[in-house]
Amino acid sequence: MSPRPGLLLAVALLAAGCATGDRDGTPGPSPVPSPTQSVPASPPTTAPSTPSAPAPLAGRVVVLDPGHRLGNARFPAEVNRLVDAGGFEKACNTTGTSTDDGYPEATFTWQVAVEVRRRLRALGARVVLTRDDNSAASWGPCIDERGRIGNPGEPGPTADVRVSLHADGVATGSTGPGRAHGFHVIRPGERAGWTDDVLAASERLAVALRDALVGAGFTPSTYLGDDGIDVRTDLGTLNHSDVPVVMAELGNMRDAGDAAVMESDAGRRRYARAVVAAVRTYLVP
Repeated sequence: MSPRPGLLLAVALLAAGCATGDRDGTPGPSPVPSPTQSVPASPPTTAPSTPSAPAPLAGRVVVLDPGHRLGNARFPAEVNRLVDAGGFEKACNTTGTSTDDGYPEATFTWQVAVEVRRRLRALGARVVLTRDDNSAASWGPCIDERGRIGNPGEPGPTADVRVSLHADGVATGSTGPGRAHGFHVIRPGERAGWTDDVLAASERLAVALRDALVGAGFTPSTYLGDDGIDVRTDLGTLNHSDVPVVMAELGNMRDAGDAAVMESDAGRRRYARAVVAAVRTYLVP
């Protein structure tokens, strides 16, 4: 006997409800996609951001004093005039020395200072140079001005530390073990009313720089100082400073071995790394 038309219609409606959902609106089971049907991708998961660590020298101010200037020799009247060097008078500045083949101290100190500045800025420090360039058309500044830049009460930011960069020019006369070569770091000696406020801090800075230079493979001076450190009271740049200060004679330009290092890009980068390491050690023990 053939099924009644009403029964066939009820069965069809029940099958449709199982496939698409119940009649009361409750969803039925989700259909399984075919192998060719695309499945929406899950939204990407974003990892939580980690705050970056503060730069180690953020907020610190470093004064770099690249010794002399290339143009000093062209302005003898200006650089030879007397200025106060800490309770006595000395010449405003000098021409500096050079290697035997003519590489000037002023150029060496400028190039090292620029590299030190680049590295210190990368660590977050603010860097002030005592001169703007190494132009032969300019001279100075004088030693008293160099020593005051960065002092409390002077124009510009107050420095946390001052490093004066130089190179020596002692005639060596020998290529043997007794030749005059190597670096020495000069810290201020005691001059009442001038340096007594920075003596202890400057000594710590001198030790940090001496150790950094030794760590970079440089040899302490064979002819000046005690284990790479000398003490002087006659240098205006040191005497005028009211912040921790040292002067680094980074080597002897008259020694062939020292000169070869100074004249090379790699050698100047080594010096710069040592200066930066010393400043960082001193400021962030």
